[in-house]
Amino acid sequence: MDYIFLLAGFTALILGGNWLLKAAVGISLRMEIPKIIIGMTVVSFATSAPELIVSLTAALEGHADISLGNVIGSNIANLGLVLGVVTIISTIQVEKSFYKTDWPIMMLASIMLYLFLFRDGVIVRYEGIILFTCLILFLVYLLKVQKKPAVVEEVENKDTILSLPWLLFYLLIGGVGLWGGSELLIKGAVNIAHKFAISERVIGVTIISIGTSIPELAASIIAVIKKEKAISLGNLLGSNVFNILAVLGITAMITPIRVQDERLMTNDIIWMLLFALVVLPLVFVP
Repeated sequence: MDYIFLLAGFTALILGGNWLLKAAVGISLRMEIPKIIIGMTVVSFATSAPELIVSLTAALEGHADISLGNVIGSNIANLGLVLGVVTIISTIQVEKSFYKTDWPIMMLASIMLYLFLFRDGVIVRYEGIILFTCLILFLVYLLKVQKKPAVVEEVENKDTILSLPWLLFYLLIGGVGLWGGSELLIKGAVNIAHKFAISERVIGVTIISIGTSIPELAASIIAVIKKEKAISLGNLLGSNVFNILAVLGITAMITPIRVQDERLMTNDIIWMLLFALVVLPLVFVP
């Protein structure tokens, strides 16, 4: 049953995230919000919703290692799995914003997370507020100063404005899907961890984080094969920034996140920093 819970949880999270994204974009279009703002704020938050709900639910239920492991593992998967597979299939053009904004902000967010945890092994409310404030400042900078188009590919011209009943329907089933999926996923993951004497940290860093990265991987591969839209390195790095500043920031503002397994600090987060660091020299390799 635990494996069924795990599979059902992943399925509900993916579907719920897509429905929520559809509703969020539809509401934004009805409010006539510019698409660049939709791409940078609404789409980014909606696509991070599965990670946010899983981390928040895990933290509230006392499984902080799953909450932290989910974010740390997702950041590793974005660079090691998604970026790795996509670049094997096709090369990725590196924009100037990589050097000026994307990589420095990702490294800064990663180092901030490490320092917050290194100090006392817990992310408390005011540290969550600092993380989330940094995210707001980052978005304001992108919109006002750099005027860089973000994940605007998600908001295509063919998007039609949905009627209000349909918007409410997608919003409702999206929210229910995310909530139900997170409950099933965490229940299955925790039971499997206990059954095989595996730490919750390992489950969070591996199964859950890779599972929540599968939609991004699938979408990226399809986009490369169909050559429908450019795969932006900045979008992958931006996803890592959102995972730290939005997911952990919002979660910590609601409930403190305390490290339970020290190997999150001595092993996993070090790997996350190394993956983030190695992207820079790889850009210069012919």
